[in-house]
Amino acid sequence: MDSEEGTVVLVSKEGDKFPVPKAVAYMSGLAKDTIDDENDDDEPEVPLPNVKADVLRKVIEYCEHYLKEKMTDIEKPLKSNKMSDVVQEWYATFVDSEEHEMLFELILAANFMDIKPLLELASAAVAAMMKGRTPEEIRKVFKIQEGDFTPEEENRVREENKWCEEA
Repeated sequence: MDSEEGTVVLVSKEGDKFPVPKAVAYMSGLAKDTIDDENDDDEPEVPLPNVKADVLRKVIEYCEHYLKEKMTDIEKPLKSNKMSDVVQEWYATFVDSEEHEMLFELILAANFMDIKPLLELASAAVAAMMKGRTPEEIRKVFKIQEGDFTPEEENRVREENKWCEEA
């Protein structure tokens, strides 16, 4: 059997099972390593204890689309705060239509599952929301209370995220 034929079952934090083609599962470095380490060729299961079912559905939707239409590379620094200026329309709509909490969940899931293009897309969407805004505006957008960060932490965050600002 070809290494990318067959089905893999991704198992969410809640125990929900999502059968997907191996090619979709292989977009995840974690799933690929797990599958490659297993000996049975039937329908391997990949437990994802850090990924909620609703988030896993979105991850699968992304991976399925990516296999049909690869996402263009995201230029850094971001040239616009509109994702449609940064990536193809489908990808822009995918992240623009999500609540902040889901975007952060997608970032965590993509990082945990080792899906670099999804991690880049979701991170760029968050960066685009911050681009050109003052710290006060960012606090309001992301519902961050004043005093959540010390001045030192705020400066460190600014330094670490200079890449998302224009050169």
